[in-house]
Amino acid sequence: MLPIRMYLRPVLWLGFFAAILAAWWTMYSMSTGMGLDLLGRPGPAAQAMRGMDPAMDMAMPMAEFGPLMSMWAVMMAAMMGPTMVPTLRAYDDLRGRGAGSRAGWLGVLLGYFAVWIGFAALIAGAQLALLFGGAIDLLGIATSLWLSAALLTLVGAYQFSRVKEACHGVCHRPVMYFVGHWRPGFTGGVRMGLGLGAFCVGCCWGFMALGFVGGVMSLLWMGLATLFMVLEKLPQIGHRLLRPAGVALIGAGAYVAALAAGQV
Repeated sequence: MLPIRMYLRPVLWLGFFAAILAAWWTMYSMSTGMGLDLLGRPGPAAQAMRGMDPAMDMAMPMAEFGPLMSMWAVMMAAMMGPTMVPTLRAYDDLRGRGAGSRAGWLGVLLGYFAVWIGFAALIAGAQLALLFGGAIDLLGIATSLWLSAALLTLVGAYQFSRVKEACHGVCHRPVMYFVGHWRPGFTGGVRMGLGLGAFCVGCCWGFMALGFVGGVMSLLWMGLATLFMVLEKLPQIGHRLLRPAGVALIGAGAYVAALAAGQV
């Protein structure tokens, strides 16, 4: 009989992908349950929600921190899980050479998502501030084209920054991070996961903020953002996408600004 440890690798990977699929199914159920279609377009029920006052004396999960943070945490699992595959594979390769362990692999995963859950709390707080400030509605959609234009331009400009370049460099070459910051065991894996998660937030926070342009519950936005972040982290092509994406986002921001000014 094969030892149990021979089965651990496929079990861990299958569990990882199953968690991602479960997160996507949860987001799909939440989005359609709120009356949105697959493109994020609101139906009659969702349109009625957009016009509600978040200060009304009634239960509104999208206007409460706990449910909102939980929604963002599930969204982080759905969107950022696929982007972590190259990092986990890099650790797996090192483990195969005797430099790591299954416990360390799990530690990297947990540390990484601990950082993103912290970010979920931060952006949930930002969403509530924007909501009660009248900048977005209950669906998380900007109420002003000027805000949408500003977000698109800001995230586009960030693609050219040294901070983005530095953070992307770590995400793009995770094996170099492991070599330079190696820590053994589960605790060491958690520490490395926390570091990688921090760089990943620095790399990808802007694409989360863009959810306020089209609505944070839009499955179309989630899918496109996830696809781009996965491509951005691929060793073969990731570094070639930074500036073209920045140009595209700045151009989109200029177009939305023109719409806001009534020139288009």
